[in-house]
Amino acid sequence: AHRDFKSKNVLLKSNLTACIADFGLALRFEAGKSPGDTHGQVGTRRYMAPEVLEGAINFQRDAFLRIDMYAVGLVLWELASRCKAADGPLDEYMLPFEEEVGQHPSLEDMQEVVVHKKLRPILRECWLKHTGLVALCETIEECWDHEAEARLSAGCVEERVVQMQRQTSVTAPEEIVTVVTMVTNVDYPPKESSL
Repeated sequence: AHRDFKSKNVLLKSNLTACIADFGLALRFEAGKSPGDTHGQVGTRRYMAPEVLEGAINFQRDAFLRIDMYAVGLVLWELASRCKAADGPLDEYMLPFEEEVGQHPSLEDMQEVVVHKKLRPILRECWLKHTGLVALCETIEECWDHEAEARLSAGCVEERVVQMQRQTSVTAPEEIVTVVTMVTNVDYPPKESSL
């Protein structure tokens, strides 16, 4: 389990392959062995699953994996928020929950928004109408479900992404690089701390 999955910890290679980074809080689970320090409330507050924010963690392998999948949902939302749907605007980059809690939320801020109000970042109407984004939106919602047991597994998300890739008619790779470069080649001020 990674335990600090967030967009800042996903790096892109020159061929646009994503790589997960920063395994400083990761736990390795091996049969018959203790995973080590399983302190529950670790990671970046903004990406903490409801059960982590509540301090109600089951210290089993599957529970930690579900916590990571909640964060995957938020990172996928960040990706969707940088896609230009045919009839929708491309808004300024925002962190998940930035509108509700600002750039440096307290644990209490996140508990109020995620646990008590059960809010999630907004899935824009134009995304839900866009054939290329609707399946991604469904996946996002199933990753960040309030109930940990209802969240998708990493394997299921991978299958869906592969299926989305197959269904999307992709033109030349050079065009993709150009589009990604146009969106990512902007100097954004740092918006995130490890808080």
